[in-house]
Amino acid sequence: MVCAPLLPEALAVRPGIGNGGEVRVSGYGPERARRRAERLAGEAFGALAVAGTGGGLTADLRPGDVVVATEVTDGVTTTRCPSAGLLAGELRRAGLAVRAGPVVSVDRLRGGREKARAASAGAVVVDLESAWLAEGAAGRPLAVVRAVSDTPDRPLLPGGLAGGWRALRSLRAAGPAMTRWAAAAGPRRVLLAGPRSFCAGVERAIEIVEKTLDRYGPPVYVRKQIVHNTHVVAGLEQRGAIFVDELGEVPDGARVVFSAHGVSPAVRAEADRRGLDPIDATCPLVAKVHAEARRFAADGYLVVLIGHAGHEEVEGTLGEAPESTVLVQSAEDVARLRPADPGKVAYLMQTTLSVDEAEEMAGALRERFPEARAPGSDDICYATTNRQRAVQAVAAEADLVLVAGSANSSNSLRLVETAERAGVPAYLIDGPDDIELSWLAGTGTVGISAGASAPPAVVGHIVAALAGLGPVEVSERVTATESIRFSLPKEVRSS
Repeated sequence: MVCAPLLPEALAVRPGIGNGGEVRVSGYGPERARRRAERLAGEAFGALAVAGTGGGLTADLRPGDVVVATEVTDGVTTTRCPSAGLLAGELRRAGLAVRAGPVVSVDRLRGGREKARAASAGAVVVDLESAWLAEGAAGRPLAVVRAVSDTPDRPLLPGGLAGGWRALRSLRAAGPAMTRWAAAAGPRRVLLAGPRSFCAGVERAIEIVEKTLDRYGPPVYVRKQIVHNTHVVAGLEQRGAIFVDELGEVPDGARVVFSAHGVSPAVRAEADRRGLDPIDATCPLVAKVHAEARRFAADGYLVVLIGHAGHEEVEGTLGEAPESTVLVQSAEDVARLRPADPGKVAYLMQTTLSVDEAEEMAGALRERFPEARAPGSDDICYATTNRQRAVQAVAAEADLVLVAGSANSSNSLRLVETAERAGVPAYLIDGPDDIELSWLAGTGTVGISAGASAPPAVVGHIVAALAGLGPVEVSERVTATESIRFSLPKEVRSS
């Protein structure tokens, strides 16, 4: 059910609404909105969308921009719209300029002072109907979409219709996304993979940057992303961390943190030469692989590193013994190896590989070089293995698997691949905005995991967004319990 207050708004949105949807003109102003909501509350429909134009309250909005309400209020009653991020992401992918935020409904259009008061309370758009129409949802999924017709610096004056036309064009473009939102609505099960999210190495690395900022104050330079996650990096940047790609971007004598992925001896030597003050946040499990590379190389072995080219962990490990180490990424790479002494081959692994992928590669190496030396203990870290097994458990019951993690996170990508190998569609998302609504249509059970570098809160945001589409039954599939903690370097330990 789509309610548009005015006929032009209804005519704009109607072409994009599918055959299963109905568009009604609900009427202009609070009184008509209240009466329409009373009738809607008793009708049979699955989800309610309110679509119309509105007045922008913030300077960054322009006529034609679209606001998806995270909540609507009349100043007394507030109705939340938990699936706002899902719809906002869909509208962005449709090419619209979109903002998600609070919408306030008022009894009558007011002047600049009242608008400023609403903006100061956090609202981004004002209208005359949404808060009251929202009551017609009566607990069913609700979406409110308002296209901006005027803003504080661009008022919609009599005869000045440009902003209104832009808003109506945006409403027309928003219709198909609203249809996909309605198609995704309905009850579903959510299965949480356990364990998920931060591992001990990630927690340690983030804590090192936080404690460095607390102890020494900003700025604190960090070479590369401390962990591969946009939310973590953005949060630390707000506190005063400055992320750089190379040490050449760090002022002489400054304090710099090495990321959890590790660095090569050449980077450490450059830091010493520049008089930098380094603090090492390398994950102890990555440091173990570095030590193995040095030991094997010192004993005269060709060190074969199984991993992905360009990953920071791989670059750091290769740098430990560059003359004695070679990277392999496929069975074809193994076949091309020509060691000087086939009896002196050892292999190591990037810690975030897929368990199946790593074993396949190790098997190819052992078949070609039966005397090949393996690492003293598993190189793939416990957290990577645990999360992959947990994803296998939820994939066995799920129609779809969502993995929270950033695109440059190797361990998160491996979780997606793990689910796909189980025959289940799987997608990597940074948050609810990345979920395409077409994935959810017809899915009764959604499995959710998060890479070892993804904050636990992101999973909560995803579950909340899905709950905005209808009742959600949440359960957990725990395959391991983690209690590992790594000590901090002396530079940031409490005295």
